[in-house]
Amino acid sequence: MNYNVAIIGLIEIFSAITIGIFILALTYKLVQWVGQRYYGIQDFNLAYSIFTAAIILSVGIMVEGIIDPLISSFRLMSNVESSLLFSLKFFGVGAMYIAIAYTAAVLIGLISTFLYSKVTPINEFEEIRNNNVGVALIVSSIIVTLTIFSKDGVKLLIEALVPYPELPPTGF
Repeated sequence: MNYNVAIIGLIEIFSAITIGIFILALTYKLVQWVGQRYYGIQDFNLAYSIFTAAIILSVGIMVEGIIDPLISSFRLMSNVESSLLFSLKFFGVGAMYIAIAYTAAVLIGLISTFLYSKVTPINEFEEIRNNNVGVALIVSSIIVTLTIFSKDGVKLLIEALVPYPELPPTGF
């Protein structure tokens, strides 16, 4: 058994669960606050709950995309750094990657909802406030779909930040 790989796996599981709970709880509270403050949605009806679930799912999909770049950084840094410096650097890099993915997910949710509301003749948030489940499902589907479409671009952006070693130029 390779104990180093097992330890990395356990660290990844623990990190995913703790960071995931924090991010999803933060997202839930943020969506609740926005609904109350800007749209006057006091009762969290079924339509708004569907919309909230779509935002949370989109954030989860987007943040899931940073796992590969984060593991790549982790492996590269573990070859050169000491333990304490390595841990601090890893948490800093991880926090930066998560912040980029989280910001991208929130922006995609906001932009997609805004653009969709501009191309339709109805006010989607008025309909969601009035518990129109059909509108909530459509808006939620758009948010999740656009998140899936843009996830690879955000992942590539984050991958560009990974400090890969430079390879010598080849003569081919």
